[in-house]
Amino acid sequence: MRHTVKLPRLGDTADDVVVIEWVANVGDRVGQNDPVMRVETSKIDTDVVSPVAGTVVEHLVAPGDEVAVGAPIVVIESD
Repeated sequence: MRHTVKLPRLGDTADDVVVIEWVANVGDRVGQNDPVMRVETSKIDTDVVSPVAGTVVEHLVAPGDEVAVGAPIVVIESD
C-alpha cells in the first residue's frame, strides 16, 4: 500500500520548514520512526521520521524548498 506522508507539525510555532537534505533516498527501506529527511525550522534543525515501514518511492520536495505543515513530502510503499 502506498502512503503519501505529509509534513507533521514539528514545534509549537513552526508553520513551515526548509528542507536541508534527504536522509532516505528513493529505493531505501525505512522503518517506522526512522528519519527520512532533515529540515530547518525557525529555531532548530530536526529530522522528520516515517510514520510507516516500507520503501521510499518518491520525494515530493527538494532540498532548499520551503514546505508548509500538512504538505505532502514523500511517498512510501509499505510492506
